[in-house]
Amino acid sequence: MAKIMIYPSKYVQGPGEMGKLGSYAEGYGSKALVLISSSGYKRIQGALDAGFAGSKCAPVYDFFNGECSKNEINRLQGVMDEKGCDLVIGIGGGKTLDTAKAVAFYKKVPVLICPTIASTDAPCSALSVIYTDAGVFEEYLFLPANPNMVLMDTDIISKSPVRLTVSGMGDALAT
Repeated sequence: MAKIMIYPSKYVQGPGEMGKLGSYAEGYGSKALVLISSSGYKRIQGALDAGFAGSKCAPVYDFFNGECSKNEINRLQGVMDEKGCDLVIGIGGGKTLDTAKAVAFYKKVPVLICPTIASTDAPCSALSVIYTDAGVFEEYLFLPANPNMVLMDTDIISKSPVRLTVSGMGDALAT
């Protein structure tokens, strides 16, 4: 049986890396739709501001509505069209990251993934799990490639709830 390994094109891990997000992003586009929850934005706004300061890539922030659904994916494609974005950056947990990957896939643009918790395998996978707006599983969206880049800021991950890290260990062992 063949063993096939598929990885993101680039994987960056270390403390304070979110503070360099803009310099990484400018290698992929000039205007990024940054998908993040409103609470996540409040927690790491300082790192994001520092990360895009002086960058040639401008961020366009939009808050995730909570479900990786077709309606949310379509809404965000509209935001990209309206704002002229040529890159998607997903910051957060599994559903946020899956949504960012799906939007980038349909818009045919690069996607950078920045997990804030270690309880999911969404950051590195070539898959988005699609739900209804009510949170009921609908389908898998199999993507032709893994994310262009995964940025794992260990300072942010280390501040996530312990139960989510333990959950991630179980997920890693199971998959």
